[in-house]
Amino acid sequence: MAHVPEGRRVFAALSVYENLKLGAYTRRDKNEIEETLQMIYKRFPRLLERKNQPAGTLSGGEQQMLAMGRALMSHPKVIVLDEPSMGLSPIYVNEIFDIIQEINKSGTTVLLVEQNAKKALSIANRAYVLETGSIVLSGDAKELMNDDSVKKAYLSE
Repeated sequence: MAHVPEGRRVFAALSVYENLKLGAYTRRDKNEIEETLQMIYKRFPRLLERKNQPAGTLSGGEQQMLAMGRALMSHPKVIVLDEPSMGLSPIYVNEIFDIIQEINKSGTTVLLVEQNAKKALSIANRAYVLETGSIVLSGDAKELMNDDSVKKAYLSE
């Protein structure tokens, strides 16, 4: 299991490459680590372009990609993403959500905690609506997206 915390929490003084390598600290097979690193660079080409750059100098969207890439370096079965769209421009939000879908389609289970209900429900299989720490609704994400009470409370524009 891997966790991408709210606010990204990259190691600002370390390079992009060093941040990614930290994500693989529990793995031992150097060849598999290198293969995973190349997969991360393929999925996030900007990280390859900036691999020697200090992580703290990246944009918010690039830092989010780095945090996700670092988590994926551990080769998790489950990845927990906490508010991945927080503070990002709409372009980066769409890109991050596309990447989340790719991660899921590649076989990794994604647990997404997200206040952008419309975006979250648009890609989720199952959803839970929390209010003050309690589950108030749960079910198929597409059904919840079409539920009138959900629309009124969480999806109004």
